[in-house]
Amino acid sequence: MTRRGGRDMREGMRGTANGRATTALALALLAGLAAAPAEAEPRGPVRAAADIAPVHSLVAMVMRDAGAPALIVPPGASPHGYALRPSQARALQEAEIVFRIGPGLTPWLEEALEDLAGDAVSITLAEVPGISHLPIRDDAMFEAKAAPHVHGKDHAEEQGEDHGEGKDDHAGHGDHEDHDDHDGHEDHDGRGDHADHADAPDHDGHDAHGDRDDHAGHDHAPGANDPHMWLNPDNAVLWLDVIEAALSEADPDRADLYAANADAARARIAAATRAAEAGLAPVHGRPYAVFHDAYAHFEARFDMPALGALALSDGAKPGARHLAALRDKLVEAGARCVFSEPQFPPRMVSAITEGTGIRHADLDPLGAELAPGPALYPALIEAMAEAMAGCLKD
Repeated sequence: MTRRGGRDMREGMRGTANGRATTALALALLAGLAAAPAEAEPRGPVRAAADIAPVHSLVAMVMRDAGAPALIVPPGASPHGYALRPSQARALQEAEIVFRIGPGLTPWLEEALEDLAGDAVSITLAEVPGISHLPIRDDAMFEAKAAPHVHGKDHAEEQGEDHGEGKDDHAGHGDHEDHDDHDGHEDHDGRGDHADHADAPDHDGHDAHGDRDDHAGHDHAPGANDPHMWLNPDNAVLWLDVIEAALSEADPDRADLYAANADAARARIAAATRAAEAGLAPVHGRPYAVFHDAYAHFEARFDMPALGALALSDGAKPGARHLAALRDKLVEAGARCVFSEPQFPPRMVSAITEGTGIRHADLDPLGAELAPGPALYPALIEAMAEAMAGCLKD
């Protein structure tokens, strides 16, 4: 009994020692796990921002399933002069990358970028090599000639062959004279919190040159280029390369996703371009006029030259003499249509079409009536072609 009891006691002591060892081992393992470096967490979505809805759409196409970019200038607002709202200023402050056409379109954005997004990568799409550049037209009565050949126009099908329906060489996309003067080219002093970046619809001085639409205060340096470059879809295809590269550099873990999305975007834009070409083919050469000179890139890409514009810029006030001369020119040419824009009242267009049999329709170069997002850009190209063909048909 005593011996058995002693053996039991010794076995109990050994069990206790084994328990202590197990506990010590577990604690050591836990300590080791705590000390081991943790695997890096995948980064969150890239904080990207874009100036206008068409550019925002291109970025959204490449970012699909990886986040969504912020839009700075909402649909329906003029990008040439805009007052940032607090939410838009905050989006700039938080942005890692800002995609924009450039100062020719949004001169007021330069100071905002410096003040609010000084650490962000700013990508100016107007400076991307190979895109089409068209000089700004300096007269709202355009020369009556065919739109120049735009390199890339004959390559809509090649876009699919060259990069999974995408990129081709687009250098020298035409030399069509152009174009729009873009209000907001005043200095926009007194930004403060950007409340003073007013849309400036009146732009004092527009009547300083009588009936000629010289849009005082919006003067460009000699040789300035038309900034409505997104209306040539070949430019958009080249921009997809730059957007993909910028996002992949900021977020290399998702580089494969961005590449696949860019390929899909090229295919979608190529399809929209082919649809636009097919829709416009029956109305090539039919004369028309536009509300303001914002369409030279579209005219050149699809060989659809306009006879003239009511105004050179969307803030200019055309004089009575110019409107009368344009009306005479349209009647003499047998024009079918004058195009306005959704954000402007049609009464000015009615003043030159009334009693002539010339039709009136809207063109929407910014996608003001489309929902922002990845579908907007191809829908914009298709909708512009459909509107133009619909008004110019027999």
